[in-house]
Amino acid sequence: MAEPVRYIDRTRDYYLSQGYEKPYQWAHFDDVPFTPLKKPLSECCATLVSTSDVAVRGADGEGRDQSEEMLVGNAYSIPTDTPPERLFSRQEHYDKYATHLDDVNSYFPISRLQEIVEQGRLKSLAPRCHGVYTAYSQRRTLEVDAPEVLKRCREDEVDIAVLTPV
Repeated sequence: MAEPVRYIDRTRDYYLSQGYEKPYQWAHFDDVPFTPLKKPLSECCATLVSTSDVAVRGADGEGRDQSEEMLVGNAYSIPTDTPPERLFSRQEHYDKYATHLDDVNSYFPISRLQEIVEQGRLKSLAPRCHGVYTAYSQRRTLEVDAPEVLKRCREDEVDIAVLTPV
């Protein structure tokens, strides 16, 4: 059996290697603002929010620059109905010896969510999925990126978000 990837240790090592003076501090909150659902999942509209740097291949097979697609801070959106075979990650900051990015659904499980809708376990998917480019600044995430994603979720009348941190 393969050894697990020691993600926290590797992340700390990565940021130190990038010249940051102190190790990465993982966010920790004593009070988490989750709210119980007011209706069954089968009546909910869902979206996907990821930190996986998902891009969309153009018709020519090349990646498209998402900065033209509503990039605010580190937050971007792509249409939920984008065929999964056109999705890929431009991410370069992952352990290439321990994993790969060949299976888009392993870090951006849009096909799995579509299947759950087809099974009737969710009512629908929002018209957009969202991504947030990873950043060292928790303050920027809290003050800029998270409010932007929340704003977009509210515009799309989303009931739940599936979060896939990478």
